[in-house]
Amino acid sequence: MGGNVLLIQIILLAAVAGIAVLLTRSTAGARHQAIRRLCLLLFVVGAAASVIFPQVLSRVANAVGVGRGADLLLYALVIAFLSYISTSHRRMNRMSRQITLLTRELTLSEARSGAEAPPEAHSPATPSDAPDSATPAEVRSPLSLPDDGPRAP
Repeated sequence: MGGNVLLIQIILLAAVAGIAVLLTRSTAGARHQAIRRLCLLLFVVGAAASVIFPQVLSRVANAVGVGRGADLLLYALVIAFLSYISTSHRRMNRMSRQITLLTRELTLSEARSGAEAPPEAHSPATPSDAPDSATPAEVRSPLSLPDDGPRAP
């Protein structure tokens, strides 16, 4: 049993190391997408096989040093969850960088077009034009979308 316990430890550590590698490399491209689809196919086949033949999952678990098939399934789900978290984290970081770049481009574009606008477009509102009290809904950032019309009080 000692050799089998070592086997599952090696498998789990290799899976965690694989996730760490995924965190440090680029995921764009057809190769990564093909690998992801193959893993999904393997998951579906494995899930179907474990439902149809649960004793096979128990045998595989015993072969790699896990007491029950349910425990092996739990270990696999932990690895899958860590993989999902790592890819989601990378995707969110990439989207955040894209939003930052788009915001910068929009700001620069608005600044360029504002420099070409007539001077009265940039004049501040006179005190008679300003509302008596500004509510948070009335305060707009320079990146806000254009007003669609009058607002209800």
